[in-house]
Amino acid sequence: MKKLIVILFLIFFSSLSQAHMAHYKKINKIEMEILRNNEVIGFNNYFFNRKGDTTIVNNQFKFEVKLLGATIFKVEGNGEETYLKDNLISYHSKTIQNKKEKFVNLNFNKKIEKFDIKGSSYTGEASLKNIIGNWWSHKILQAKSQISPISGSIKEQIVTFIGKENIIINGKTFEADHFKLMSKDLALPDDKKLNFDIWLDKKTSMIVKVTYERMGYWEYRLKNFE
Repeated sequence: MKKLIVILFLIFFSSLSQAHMAHYKKINKIEMEILRNNEVIGFNNYFFNRKGDTTIVNNQFKFEVKLLGATIFKVEGNGEETYLKDNLISYHSKTIQNKKEKFVNLNFNKKIEKFDIKGSSYTGEASLKNIIGNWWSHKILQAKSQISPISGSIKEQIVTFIGKENIIINGKTFEADHFKLMSKDLALPDDKKLNFDIWLDKKTSMIVKVTYERMGYWEYRLKNFE
């Protein structure tokens, strides 16, 4: 039985890798709300624009943590991913985190078949196997490493299939696959480690919920899509 589950799991992900952007061809917008300790504190929205074989995904996000009426943590930013068919050819982002500017400028270098990255935390080359660590794409569950959409740093990851679950979000039930995404390097400081629970809706191939714990319980959950 366990062997059958593994085989079905591999078949499912094989089909995903062969039809990445096609799964989002009818999606124009994905809206996610950000919660901390069950309180809505912000949003993370994605907008899809298409022209021929090119797809541009614009990401807008903002959240603010307050304590006794005073703001103790605030993040606001935007990013733009550009794809030619299924291939990422550029990514650019700017983020203000507590008045500190962070950025990523990534471009596909055709000569060496790698990404050139200039970011606030990393400057150099990166394999094309990396994926931008945003929550709109199910490909993040297939990648062995991801590029921070805020700073450009690269982290290796391990993704584990937990099981199938029915979850309710804003009164709607989703038949979801539950995954655990963690950093491969256990020596990283706790505040640098990847440690997420992710739920993927099988019907739409969209990530509908992400949770993690870091100075509170955080949740990104689907609010709406068009």
